[in-house]
Amino acid sequence: MPKAEISWKRVTEDGAKLQVYAQHVGREWRFFQREKRFDVWQPVEKPPLEDWLELLDAVQRLITRRRYQPDDEARLKKQIRERYPEADF
Repeated sequence: MPKAEISWKRVTEDGAKLQVYAQHVGREWRFFQREKRFDVWQPVEKPPLEDWLELLDAVQRLITRRRYQPDDEARLKKQIRERYPEADF
């Protein structure tokens, strides 16, 4: 069962606005996106680094509210480093 959903909005390189959310299931994160409110959520196979960093920021904020544990942040950072070794955060 999913623990929670974290959502945000971003603008793509070509100027399109996207709604994005990540769902924590087990030890993995699943990303979904859509353009407009009534569009169907589409799964994202390889989310960009920008989405991973936005998720990390949200998890860090939720740790202070005790919705996530500090080891959740460490696992997320590890996943980001595995996918994007050149990322600096």
